[in-house]
Amino acid sequence: MILLADGGSTKVDWRLVEGSKEIKQISTKGSNPFFRTREDISEEIKTRIKPIVEKYVIDAVFFFGAGCASPEKSIVIRDAIADNIKTPYIEVDSDLLAAAKGLCGTNKGIACILGTGSNSCYYDGTDIKENVSPLGYILGDEGSGAVIGRLFVGACLKNQLTKGLKEKFLKEFDLNIPDILDMVYKQPMANRFLASLSPFLVENIQDKTIYMLIYNAFNDFFVKNVMQYDYKNNEAHFTGSVAYYYQDILREAGSNLNIKIGTIARSPMDGLINYYAKEYQPIQNR
Repeated sequence: MILLADGGSTKVDWRLVEGSKEIKQISTKGSNPFFRTREDISEEIKTRIKPIVEKYVIDAVFFFGAGCASPEKSIVIRDAIADNIKTPYIEVDSDLLAAAKGLCGTNKGIACILGTGSNSCYYDGTDIKENVSPLGYILGDEGSGAVIGRLFVGACLKNQLTKGLKEKFLKEFDLNIPDILDMVYKQPMANRFLASLSPFLVENIQDKTIYMLIYNAFNDFFVKNVMQYDYKNNEAHFTGSVAYYYQDILREAGSNLNIKIGTIARSPMDGLINYYAKEYQPIQNR
């Protein structure tokens, strides 16, 4: 039996699985080690995960999360897990590798994340071979919820939207301009605030100014990220809430650039479960 975890900036999706059978599903807060300490993460695992899984024999834990690409950060997560879960094997890696394994399995392809943030890579069926740095929502993260939110707020406050949309948005969210500036420039996690505006955009997606804002954000993502890989000979696959909810626009933008779009999944977890059901070997068989 293994414990899988896929963690973005906002939440972590945990699944206890045996083969391809899901035993338990648990959700915790985002565990990005750039923003949370070992002690903080360990305490949440102790209260939310340990009571549920401690009665099972856990052969291995595979944790994939935002901020876990480097050894010095992934050790934070590994130690927090080891504090609470008895298992002979813990592997911690990036959420991008989770996307690649979940979307591509053992096939090569371009794997992309479009959620609160964005990322992409070329995956050879085993490992990530190329990665254009996402750079975060200020310098990069094209096509992400945070960047789309930033572009929307900028267009809104500079009166670039269809007449009436600005007033509708401010009323619906009970915001004024000083509130927005405070959330973006003074409060922590401005990226989450900006990404949280996405439901309003979905609700008003038929408006031309919003549609084109999202289309242009995806076009920017393709040009600055996907087209740096061998996109002519590989399909691009996507996971994340932004990719999922705006998939029609995403496919249109990709098609207009002659990019072949494959799977679009809200989460890579189903694909990860299938991957490990086929590829996982118990420790004693390695």
